[in-house]
Amino acid sequence: MFIRGEVSFSDRFTFDTMNIAILGAGAWGTALAINLSARHRVTLWTNEVAQAEEMFATRSNRRFLPDAALPPELQFSADMDAALADAGLALVAVPTSALRIILRQVAQRPAPIPVIWVCKGFETDTAQLPHQVAAEALPDSFSRGVLSGPSFAMEVARSLPTALTLASGDGGFARQMAQSLHHARLRIYSCTDVVGVEVGGAVKNVLAIAAGISDGLGFGHNARAALITRGLAEMTRLGLRLGGSAETLGGLSGAGDLILTCTGDLSRNRTVGRLLARGQALPDILQQLGHVAEGVTTVREVYRLAQRLGVDMPISAAVYRVLYEQIPAASAVEALLSRAPNSEF
Repeated sequence: MFIRGEVSFSDRFTFDTMNIAILGAGAWGTALAINLSARHRVTLWTNEVAQAEEMFATRSNRRFLPDAALPPELQFSADMDAALADAGLALVAVPTSALRIILRQVAQRPAPIPVIWVCKGFETDTAQLPHQVAAEALPDSFSRGVLSGPSFAMEVARSLPTALTLASGDGGFARQMAQSLHHARLRIYSCTDVVGVEVGGAVKNVLAIAAGISDGLGFGHNARAALITRGLAEMTRLGLRLGGSAETLGGLSGAGDLILTCTGDLSRNRTVGRLLARGQALPDILQQLGHVAEGVTTVREVYRLAQRLGVDMPISAAVYRVLYEQIPAASAVEALLSRAPNSEF
């Protein structure tokens, strides 16, 4: 099924317009579809026919981004082959847990297509970063990269100023795609440090749960600032151990995303932490959210990976124990605070 918008593109778009298929109609995929429709021809794909029909009829994504109007030129599809048929770019906006499945479907196209993913986290059980999943799921002929950085979906949908990083092992591809997707309210930088960008995007969600716990316990701004700073040190240690650069981890996709997710009220992972601090059970919290909070699953892989690699990540370990060993949030924080003093660097 393919549903077309009502506006003619010929009068609205310039020669550098791309046909973009956004695969995944959650909050982030929908926000990018709205934002990029100002410059490109965009088709938003969902695996649910009913959702595609509802978005077309109501011009809204009531389940995932209800307060954002969908532009009249945005197209919808529940048929991936149709969505990708004329696409010059596949932008994959599904959770990390579904990335491998979607990339395998994209790989079945008769001709290669550039692929960019926007999910953040480690794949469950394999502890692989998204680019490692892509290496196994996509043929080498498919150009690829990751788009990440400090960005709440609703603000992107409203075209509020946002800056992101697009990373690819192919520097030319990263620069080309960054230039093509960039516009006045969506500033996109390019780099080649895929590992650094992805580690930052993954670990910040875990640390945001910790920040939410701190806030929920009423520990104040001083504690939050300390947690963010020491969390950045954890993120950097793991990123360097996996081959990323300190410069990347101190940039938009590392420190920038960490600051936003640990302080913003729109952060789902921070909300998880705040509700845990109030004594709510994790299953109830996740049902209440109605959205994926990547940090909940990512923390298991981060914890196991840190142990295997011998990387000291006490904040991430504390979050793991709260979520999966049923240690009370207050007890986990007290254990962190009682650690022996050490050199900062």
